[in-house]
Amino acid sequence: MASPDFKIAHNVNPEYMSAILSGSWDRYQPLPDAVQLFPELASGDLQTLDLLTDASFQWDSLFCAWLLKLQRHCDSNNIKLMLSGLPEDAQNLHRLAIAVPVRNFSTKKTFFSLQSLQSLTKGGGQWLENFVLFLGDITLGIIRMFRLRSDVRPGDFFQFLHQTGPAALPIVTLLSFLVGMILAYLGTVQLRQFGAEVYVADLVGIGMVREMGALMTAIIMAGRTGAAYAAQLGTMQVNEEVDALTTLGIKTVDYLVLPRMLALIVAMPLLTLYSDVLGMLGGSAVALSMDITFTQYFHQLSGSFAMADVMTGLFKSLVFAILISFAGCQAGLACGRSSAAVGKATTTAVVTAIVYLVVADAGLNILYFQLGI
Repeated sequence: MASPDFKIAHNVNPEYMSAILSGSWDRYQPLPDAVQLFPELASGDLQTLDLLTDASFQWDSLFCAWLLKLQRHCDSNNIKLMLSGLPEDAQNLHRLAIAVPVRNFSTKKTFFSLQSLQSLTKGGGQWLENFVLFLGDITLGIIRMFRLRSDVRPGDFFQFLHQTGPAALPIVTLLSFLVGMILAYLGTVQLRQFGAEVYVADLVGIGMVREMGALMTAIIMAGRTGAAYAAQLGTMQVNEEVDALTTLGIKTVDYLVLPRMLALIVAMPLLTLYSDVLGMLGGSAVALSMDITFTQYFHQLSGSFAMADVMTGLFKSLVFAILISFAGCQAGLACGRSSAAVGKATTTAVVTAIVYLVVADAGLNILYFQLGI
């Protein structure tokens, strides 16, 4: 097999050089360094290098890699590389190689840098700006509604009220009943050691009305209603329906956001009360398995919480409803113009709503503790 070789075909003009390649320019032979092969490349006078081949020339992909390296060296020295004398397949492969930009892979990655800090700060500032602007739009919409100058339609409100209320009863029923059973079994493990299984009713009662009823209902509605709001409004953004409403002079916050938010605010306390009752029934099922009668269970349950405890849970549900509808509507209206953006907006709505719920629940519990409620 012939080794790679070349000869200078024409080198009268120092600005032009023609080289004829011959032999095997493939992986079976070590290819020479291009700069050492053509010292004229470093002379500073050469402007054009023309590569030709003869009948003995053979090549494979390794030659294309060598050619790409030569091309980059010529580009950096303002030398024109002519390849019209090469095989057509080699020319095509070379064109594909230079069409792909060079990717820079960082060999050293730091856990934290000024660039990441800048990106984090910029993202946090943008989120805060969007939050404040959307909150301001909702506030102005509520003011217009009380002044009877709003675009809120009662028909939309009742439609969304049905979607967030009665339509959510099956899933709320199932999960609330199971949560009540979980609380009862959790308390039984400890109370059984003291022979005080009857006090499981106290644990279920106070746990449901103050915490779990409102929180579990809110999580259900975040995944169900918050995602639905984001998907509906996101689809309207993709179809440019929101832009059409704006063009017609209709305020999108009044027409699209407020009916959804008001519907969830009305439905959430009712669903929370329903969840409280179902959770207590779930606890009673566990109590029966411990030979505690219904009469004993509900007698103990009736004294486990006061009306103030119920009101704290209902207030939580109102706050949760505002946060869920806020997150869902904001994500939907901020949706892009593609189907993938709708899915991203839905995911953002659910994740944001759950974060809001956990933060708000912790804050309210701290507030209740400080106030002695």
